[in-house]
Amino acid sequence: MTIKSANRENNKLTVNVEIEKEVFEAGISKAYLKNRKYIAVPGFRKGKAPRKMIENLYGAQVFHTDAVEEIFPDVFKEAVTDQGWKTVGQPSVTDMNVRDDMTLELTIEVELYPEVELGQYQGVEAPKAAYEVTDEEVEAELDRKANEVARIVTVERPAQDGDTVVIDYKGLKDGKPFEGGSAEGYELRLGSHTFIPGFEDQLIGACAGEEKALDITFPEDYHAKELAGAPVVFEVKVHEVKQTQVPAKDDELAKDVSEFDTLDELRADLRKQIENRKEEEASRAFESALMEKISEAAKVEIPAAMTEDEVNAELENFDYQLRSQGMSLERYSKMLGGDLSGFKNGIRPSAEKQVRLRVVLTAIAEAEGLTPTEEELNAEYEKLAEQYKLDVEKIKSIIPAQDVTTDLKVRKAREFVLEKAVAVAPAAAEQE
Repeated sequence: MTIKSANRENNKLTVNVEIEKEVFEAGISKAYLKNRKYIAVPGFRKGKAPRKMIENLYGAQVFHTDAVEEIFPDVFKEAVTDQGWKTVGQPSVTDMNVRDDMTLELTIEVELYPEVELGQYQGVEAPKAAYEVTDEEVEAELDRKANEVARIVTVERPAQDGDTVVIDYKGLKDGKPFEGGSAEGYELRLGSHTFIPGFEDQLIGACAGEEKALDITFPEDYHAKELAGAPVVFEVKVHEVKQTQVPAKDDELAKDVSEFDTLDELRADLRKQIENRKEEEASRAFESALMEKISEAAKVEIPAAMTEDEVNAELENFDYQLRSQGMSLERYSKMLGGDLSGFKNGIRPSAEKQVRLRVVLTAIAEAEGLTPTEEELNAEYEKLAEQYKLDVEKIKSIIPAQDVTTDLKVRKAREFVLEKAVAVAPAAAEQE
């Protein structure tokens, strides 16, 4: 094979090659043997007709396209991969010319991994929010803990805001029941705003055994058009009134909801938890702003194929999650008022940002010589094997070492950028 020309324009490589007659002829023979059983020739059983007979009947070029497919992997390797070109996506043959002497000329196009011109990535400033933990936040968390172990008990008194009432109800529009307007033994917490406005308010003061008729008007924007803005009557019977009894905030509560013996110890632990949570939130926001800065500072054009691969990967992962919950991606898209194509278009911008950042971080790793060691590579395979509950050797056969190495490079580059970064107050960052 002879490479006649190889031209790169932006992220696209165009290679023109000339292939010897013997190579092309071998491809035709393979194409004939693979396809002859599908071709009908009068006077022959399928699969038994000689090649020349098929070519005479359907044309000399009948096997040419399939022959190119047969030889293409070796052609592409010699013309592109072995020349050091790093490609993305699927290559295509844009022109094919079979000469009279049966030599073959092909024009191959493929997208290339992008070249990156890095901007500043060391000492980059990004905003990191300061935070404090207030006594009110600690008490709110303590209240939540107390509510988790609260008791609900039946009381013999009129219902109050915050109580739970056990009711039967039947909704009537123009004296007739309407769909979805009835239930028995329903537990409704007054003040929860679970029902339409006016329903819960009219049950405050009701006692067990009492029956009430509630005059209600549905909101104008109610989702069921036949009820929107309509006046109705709900016939309600109260069976039971229940009160939520929240335990006192004392040492006994601390023992019930934690491993601590005193309320002071529990408060201190809750303060630390809130502090850790706020630190994590601030760190994530700082890292996100930092990564966006180094990504935007670099000059790189992302090939469409890379973005499309990321979109498809995200779709596949999301589809897997949906199916584990008994729903398909197509159905989910329709629930959002669109289709799968629209859903893909919706995630494409974020997918492109993810690809761009990954490419930039990979370039930083290469610029700084951040290459994982053999021990780190093996440790990552061990982690993946544990994650997927598979044997390490099986994982190695599924996930190429090059992919794992790239993932580790990206991780190292992210850590490098974070280590060199400078956190500034949000106000200072906004003034830049």
